[in-house]
Amino acid sequence: MSRWGLTIPLTGVPLAEHREIVAGLSELGYTDAWSAETNGTDAFTPLALASQWDPALRLGPAIVPVYTRGPALLASHAATLADLAPGRFVLGIGTSSDTIVERWNGIPFTEPYKRTRDTLRFLRKALAGEKVKEDYETFSVKGFKLENAPATPPPIVLAALRPGMLRLAAREADGAITNWLAPKDVRTVRGALGDDPELVARLFVCPTDNAEEARGIGRWMIAAYMNVPVYQAFHQWLGRGEALRPMNEAWAAGDRKKALEVIPDEVVDDLIVHGSPAACRARIREYVDNGLTTPVLAIVPGGGLSPAEAVRALAPNAG
Repeated sequence: MSRWGLTIPLTGVPLAEHREIVAGLSELGYTDAWSAETNGTDAFTPLALASQWDPALRLGPAIVPVYTRGPALLASHAATLADLAPGRFVLGIGTSSDTIVERWNGIPFTEPYKRTRDTLRFLRKALAGEKVKEDYETFSVKGFKLENAPATPPPIVLAALRPGMLRLAAREADGAITNWLAPKDVRTVRGALGDDPELVARLFVCPTDNAEEARGIGRWMIAAYMNVPVYQAFHQWLGRGEALRPMNEAWAAGDRKKALEVIPDEVVDDLIVHGSPAACRARIREYVDNGLTTPVLAIVPGGGLSPAEAVRALAPNAG
């Protein structure tokens, strides 16, 4: 069965008002619900609620930073969700960004590759019920054992934007998570990850026929992300560095207005799925045709649709 995920919570909808929307997702053809953790809800609470609202959905955070919780607390959180949704929980972990880790949480953003690798190796042991007493390169754990380890340890997928992390995901994890890419970019990512591991990607979807409305929203989103060093490097690797250079330079100079103006339409159209709901569904399937295992829709308000209406219109069973 092909997968079709949704990002929760939906923009502009309080978490407490999600029950009716989430409870009907599997009937609409959605297979997954994936959360995120930046400056809104935490990654785990929406999934805990969704685990009870629709018992058919697979659930995962995309992603939980490996820095902002200690290794043992991260294992406890994952074990709790695995207990609430046996066989339906996937743990997505990653470095996050220097903004979230260092500027917002006051934690040094050092050795991100090694920290992710070490956290993955620790979680493998901890979630299997082992007592962990080990000195990793980036932290030490002295005698931690989960009180209630999950009967079936959840798969672990890594946020991966470039070849080093993609290769780590292929070697030691159960898949990779990426975002901010075009359908053609999936093949580049697959070149480093390989054909077999699961590849999850969050796709930003604005269901409106008004291209200028979608591009205006998209430019703000692209500027917010593509000036973060990890995303700059990702798009340089994907071959989009020159197209984004004028925006990066204007942003660095403090000229936000110019930064938005110089983002080419083609870049926005590459990275933001927009058009009628039917056109958006067709575009999402292009990603799958290029090797994406699990598209995860992040619905961007547009087209006059309410969030609930957009969820229904973009469902795989809608057309």
